[in-house]
Amino acid sequence: MIGNLLQWGIILASAVVLFGGGIYLTRHGFSMPRYHVFVGAPTDLRTPSGIVRDAFGLSGRGIIQLGLLLLIATPVARVVFSVVAFAVERDRLYVVVTLVVLAILLYSLTSLQV
Repeated sequence: MIGNLLQWGIILASAVVLFGGGIYLTRHGFSMPRYHVFVGAPTDLRTPSGIVRDAFGLSGRGIIQLGLLLLIATPVARVVFSVVAFAVERDRLYVVVTLVVLAILLYSLTSLQV
């Protein structure tokens, strides 16, 4: 089941990124890139709420970023699923170890400097 979760998470994330890339290329595929000027990511694409808002607005960049968020969420979902599976099996040691792994994952994701 865990393998299926990872497989379908990656398939879903890839499909979302591919869809967003198609929209982005349709709208901006013929514009000339300006390599002499560095332009960072827009501020609305730096937070999960901004990414979701842009994705629902059918922004190509927003949909691509949403796919990347789904890709990041896939292993986190796997760890959450493992906690539930170990709890159902009443294996307290593995529940505690997996909760520590989940805490480390969540801490590392929320402490990133954007």
